[in-house]
Amino acid sequence: MQSGQSGRLFVLSAPSGAGKTSLARALSKSLPNLEISVSHTTRDRRSDEQHGSDYYFVSMAEFLDMQTQGQFIESALVFGNHYATSRTVMDRVIEQGHHLILEIDWQGAAQIREAVPDAITIFILPPSLETLRERLMKRARDDRETIEHRMAEAMDEMFHYKDFDYLVINDDFDQALADLVNIVQQRDVLLRLEHQKQHNQQLLTELHLIDTTP
Repeated sequence: MQSGQSGRLFVLSAPSGAGKTSLARALSKSLPNLEISVSHTTRDRRSDEQHGSDYYFVSMAEFLDMQTQGQFIESALVFGNHYATSRTVMDRVIEQGHHLILEIDWQGAAQIREAVPDAITIFILPPSLETLRERLMKRARDDRETIEHRMAEAMDEMFHYKDFDYLVINDDFDQALADLVNIVQQRDVLLRLEHQKQHNQQLLTELHLIDTTP
């Protein structure tokens, strides 16, 4: 990606069930110059998903071939499935002067920070563990054992919030969306990680995420 372009790359990460996908879709509707990147995945397509809209669903062989050819800017293995972002798609959108938002996990975000140092990274946290569990259960897609596994994974994922530039708490959806709009349009300093850590100390303590490292 060349410097000097008006388009910026945004990374949106969150534990499963924190509302990342719903917020990203609402954000793209609120900001016409922002596009959501469609990832490639080896995961099976769900009945309500469309190829090319929700994901590019590819076989393991296709995915590995694209990866070998260096077509991905980042890739990750999540819950046994591979996900990746196309380098070509990213460059096309940015060069057109549009913003691009990637919905990826902390592994992919770390790779993006290496490949695109000026990318703006945002982490979304739930307002409580109870709320996170409720949201996972309301999906009605997974059995209880899978939900418990996802909760355990979520705890691990949330520890990586401290590596991101901005932090958004998805308690009230409209407020969380407004926060994201402010980040994209104004780089609101009140939503930067360090300020949010101070402002949300009680929540971070309840989520067991307070960093005690000197």
